[in-house]
Amino acid sequence: MFYVYLIVTKNKYKLTSYVGYTNNLVKRINLHNSSKGAKFTKGRIWKLIYYKKFNSKKEALKEEHKLKKNYKLRSKIKNDYIKNENINFTTL
Repeated sequence: MFYVYLIVTKNKYKLTSYVGYTNNLVKRINLHNSSKGAKFTKGRIWKLIYYKKFNSKKEALKEEHKLKKNYKLRSKIKNDYIKNENINFTTL
């Protein structure tokens, strides 16, 4: 199994997101949060807000590319997360 995922972190008044793929989702998120993941994610605490399973690496890479380039879809996922979690940036 391969996974495409979207993680977010809070930066003052906005959410910063990162999209990736992996074959071990739990291990990958732990690597991001221990500053051993991608260079972009170092030094921040990340929360998994979206993932999707695929049977092949090829399918996962196509979906990862699509999600990385489709900012409207990423914004929709982030906005749904904000609504569902009742995030209030004025209290940060």
